[in-house]
Amino acid sequence: MSRVRRWLLPAAAALTLAGTGALAPVALAQPAAQAAPQCDTTSASYTYVVIYQPHTSQWQVDKELKAKCGTKVAYYDEIGVAVATSRNADFQEKIGAFRAYSGGREVAEPPATAAAEARAQARSERENEETVAVAAEGDLTAQQWDMRAIKAPEANKVNPGSKSVTVGVLDSGVEPEHPGIKHAVDAKASRGCNSGAADADPASWTTTNSDHGLHVAGTIAGKDEARGFTGVAPGVKIASVKVVNDDGMIYPEAAVCGFMWAAKQGFEVTNNSYYIDPGMFYCPKQPGDAAAFEAVKRAVAYSHKRGVLNVAAAGNSGFDPKAQTTDPNRPHPVDTSCEILPKGLDGVVTVSSVGYHGTKASYSNYGKGQIEVTAPGGDRAQLPPAGEGAGCPLSTVFNGQYGTKCGTSMASPHAAGVAALLASKYRHVPPQALSFLLQAKADPVSCAGAAECEGPDYYNSFYGRGLVNALRAVK
Repeated sequence: MSRVRRWLLPAAAALTLAGTGALAPVALAQPAAQAAPQCDTTSASYTYVVIYQPHTSQWQVDKELKAKCGTKVAYYDEIGVAVATSRNADFQEKIGAFRAYSGGREVAEPPATAAAEARAQARSERENEETVAVAAEGDLTAQQWDMRAIKAPEANKVNPGSKSVTVGVLDSGVEPEHPGIKHAVDAKASRGCNSGAADADPASWTTTNSDHGLHVAGTIAGKDEARGFTGVAPGVKIASVKVVNDDGMIYPEAAVCGFMWAAKQGFEVTNNSYYIDPGMFYCPKQPGDAAAFEAVKRAVAYSHKRGVLNVAAAGNSGFDPKAQTTDPNRPHPVDTSCEILPKGLDGVVTVSSVGYHGTKASYSNYGKGQIEVTAPGGDRAQLPPAGEGAGCPLSTVFNGQYGTKCGTSMASPHAAGVAALLASKYRHVPPQALSFLLQAKADPVSCAGAAECEGPDYYNSFYGRGLVNALRAVK
């Protein structure tokens, strides 16, 4: 009844007695029209992630963004995350510092010299995997020591993977006509995500100035019989989901778009050989950071709930993230609540890197309880014998060629490929089961001789549950 009264009382108040004694309506004063916001129309535009309650209506989102000088690019109502642009310098303040964040704006604001130098050094570490080209002709079989290390050639004879399984390569794009991956690329399932909204235009998801994603894709599903090159799971499909922009940056809105696309398309696995820029760490207690952290966390959790196993690189800084007190990329305090994204989020399989001799690569991050498995990422200090290739794994690179790169970026797709083999054998199992199987079928690696390594052979801070094993996965 109270709800009925609230509707009735204003109507009664709108009536008065006329001189004749009859009830007659009286015109109500109209509310003043809300003044249009005075928005900046000339300054540079930046893209933000904005946090809402999940399932907030699009109408409400549009209304708030317009009132606060923002323009919606995309809205993921399932998780309550909007992507918006604004030219207003105070847009984040208008929305709330814990609800909005722009990586692009942070990069554009002039940092202190020391912070800029630190960021450049950290990016150099992440790009530890610079390409070294191999001969344009000749059989490459002998140079794939990384595939032999995880028994991929034997596994391929048993089960090369199912074309019904798709691995989303969240990275810098691919070369769809490269002879090593053209059989596997699913153009219809590929998208560009750098705007924060999924873009079907091939120009948005093909590679431009970085062959990082191309190298990753070849490791997962490559197959070039003419050159003797084969990836871990050559029978599966790969979808290019481009989240790296032409400046080499991966902003939160691109990652959110990538994980949401993977969820909606039903990819079985994604590979994430990156950390989200411009910070290395994101802290849920820090303004700005909190919004980015929450946006990516929600997108990862949603994809996991929808059946996607997300695999990620541990990082190339050579440290234990939980032992850090500052962010190498910026003057930013770090505590144990802070994480490198996406690898630090629940449900994500984090992969460390080993070199040719099977021991942790010097650059690979590590940490107690932080590594699920390890895989070959290469190490220039662990060189194979002559004729067995370089210290870094071989895969597909620009212009239909092949080359080597080192990094946890290269280790992660080996694990993603094995996960794809498991998904091919055990169809429609949830990601929790794939993660369990990936770890259960790994070969334990001992800490022996490594001073900073903690834990027993079956689960330690360098190698997690051990080296992924493709043959055990298919058997």
